[in-house]
Amino acid sequence: MPQLRDSSTSANAQEPVSSAAMNGFCRIFGVETEYGVSVTGADKPVDAGQVAMTMFQPVVSRSRSTNTYLTNGSRLYLDVGSHPEYATAEARDPMNALIQDLAGERVMRRLAMQAQERLRESHGANAAIHVFKNNVDSAGHAFGCHENYLVRRFVPLENVERELLPFLITRQLFTGAGRVTDEGLQITQRADFLDEAVSSATTRARPMVNTRDEPHADPDSFRRLHVIIGDSNRSQWATWMKLATTHLVLCVMEHAARAGEPSGFEPMALADPAAANRAVSRYLMRGDIALETADGMMSPLVMQRKYLSVVEAFAADHADELNEVNDASHVLEQWRETLDVLESGDFDALADRVDWAAKRRLFAALEARHPGIDRTQLEHLELDYHDVANGRVYESLLARGQMRVLVDDGTAFRAMSEPPADTRAALRGAFVGAALNSGAQFSCDWTRLTINAPERHEVALLDPFRAEPTEEYLRMMRSLG
Repeated sequence: MPQLRDSSTSANAQEPVSSAAMNGFCRIFGVETEYGVSVTGADKPVDAGQVAMTMFQPVVSRSRSTNTYLTNGSRLYLDVGSHPEYATAEARDPMNALIQDLAGERVMRRLAMQAQERLRESHGANAAIHVFKNNVDSAGHAFGCHENYLVRRFVPLENVERELLPFLITRQLFTGAGRVTDEGLQITQRADFLDEAVSSATTRARPMVNTRDEPHADPDSFRRLHVIIGDSNRSQWATWMKLATTHLVLCVMEHAARAGEPSGFEPMALADPAAANRAVSRYLMRGDIALETADGMMSPLVMQRKYLSVVEAFAADHADELNEVNDASHVLEQWRETLDVLESGDFDALADRVDWAAKRRLFAALEARHPGIDRTQLEHLELDYHDVANGRVYESLLARGQMRVLVDDGTAFRAMSEPPADTRAALRGAFVGAALNSGAQFSCDWTRLTINAPERHEVALLDPFRAEPTEEYLRMMRSLG
């Protein structure tokens, strides 16, 4: 991934962090999604790299680069391996992060449809571009969906591995996207491609949590927790739940670190996180799974219940503070209900909200109509489920009311051009719009806005929680007319 300038500039450039930001539970959320690309129906060969560049022609003509920011504050770029990638604007709650993620799907669909029109002129009228919001291609190459959480720096990194990682591994019971394999249906797509638990590496190894220190905020106060273990979800509920439940677990950890007391998650530390991750992914195939923890052998479901129990007790004492980010009681209710259904074994009851369960139900229906159907046909159905450009399966489920909808189309469509109003993304988005309208030469990243010509101006946006313009920012905007 192209490196952005980190916000860890000189100390005298830092804005003071408010006591509310450090002592409360406010957080910045973000989701980065890499998309896979392919073409069918073309009269002559066309590779993924050519298709991706065709998709990004409008981006290059506007920005003279395949790396740009949009008026909604998000980042759009072409990643290594010809993967279009969309990084959402900063959001202060899981629902707004979901809205921004759905806007990213629509941005990718629009780019694909525009490119498809051009491609059909040279490769035949039946050429179709497919853009997959998944994590594994047909050749076995993996690509990611990364979650970002702004975390107080006083939380030790070793606590992330011991206390958070077991949660991230076992939450896949309800956030896994599912994957067809020779063994059967795994509940996750990423498990077999992750090598280490926690690491700063990104290319030589794939960790579950990346520790590269780029907070894009005050580096003395915050770190950006970069979670790699999660799947790309089509289910709106699954995206919202993975962000919302992880936030609550982080709140418990932050409070414990602040107070210098145990969090209650210590017994869940895993002896072998990578082995546990692979085992959880095979939840449907192996029946009872026992993970070796600091407190003895424990099933993934029991581990999730223990996390839920600790968070419920914590929420009872901190309800008002937690509800500043999202409705904690609603998240806990959904979490508890889902674990109850998993324990009952009625997986079809989760098919309206859990991606792997939706696929399981689809596959069962197809196999009932066509006994003996082979794996290749199931893989085609699975790919269609993840296709945000020309896919029909997931859209059909939505149309028939078989998937839960948390965000309507109008809201997601507006988010393609409108940033969250309560983070610095509002300032970045307004700047990008004004700079484009004025024809100025400009650049920006997560923490800085720059006008290069006709006259150079630069403004730092170091506080991700701040949506109010500074006088320096207003002067820059006035210079754009």
